[in-house]
Amino acid sequence: MNLTKIKTLYFFPFFIFIYCSCQDMSESKEEQISLSDEYAEATDTNSSVPATNAPNELMQANLTNVIITGWARYKLIPIYKHTTTGEKDITNFKRSYFIKNYTAENYISRHFMPGIDLLNGYNLINIAHYDMNTQKSILFFKNNVLVKNLYYPSFTQDSIDNKPVNRDYYLVSVYDSDTNKDTVINKKDLRTLYHFDLPATKSTRLIPEGFSVVRSQYDRKSDVMYVFAREDKNRNGQIDNEEPISIFGIDLKNPMPAFKVF
Repeated sequence: MNLTKIKTLYFFPFFIFIYCSCQDMSESKEEQISLSDEYAEATDTNSSVPATNAPNELMQANLTNVIITGWARYKLIPIYKHTTTGEKDITNFKRSYFIKNYTAENYISRHFMPGIDLLNGYNLINIAHYDMNTQKSILFFKNNVLVKNLYYPSFTQDSIDNKPVNRDYYLVSVYDSDTNKDTVINKKDLRTLYHFDLPATKSTRLIPEGFSVVRSQYDRKSDVMYVFAREDKNRNGQIDNEEPISIFGIDLKNPMPAFKVF
């Protein structure tokens, strides 16, 4: 092997590392909501999309697709932050945990949690809810937020132990407040979890204040979603690795404020 090839092989991983680091830094910088003068409050929770009293960032947002839910009457519209660093293919940042299993006898459909599809947010700052009967749209959140995950009724029929399951609600994991007071909403803030009813007119906080969602686990036997959350013990508005993790349970048959498991 000649010297030129050796140098190429030696430096190539270094360039890859630098490139990936720059990508991570740019994405981290983008995925935040400013609390500057541009962040104007929308006074009407049921504002249409677009609406004159919606936040400025929302007026310049990217609208890429309509989400078809398991209920023909209701559609969801993800609203992504408009970035100035160049347009990204938003579809690269959303995915469903829908799994298709083909067997010799039949075709089985399963989801991350039965009856629930998942949209992962990336620069996702709000969600619009459209009612086909009334032909009106409302926003899930009055102000811009940073949505981490949106769980919604699955389009394809699902079941638990061969019994059909149809969800009639939405769950949203979200950074919705500047808890650490650094003038932006980003992943350094506390993340919570909300339940929205099917018409998206009523929301309920499922995780106690002072906790930040870390991850979740599904218990198929009990149809329960376990949520692992760190407690902000020192009340600095952000999560530190040494802070304790608690486990909460959410009954997916009838989501209510979570019960503490541990």
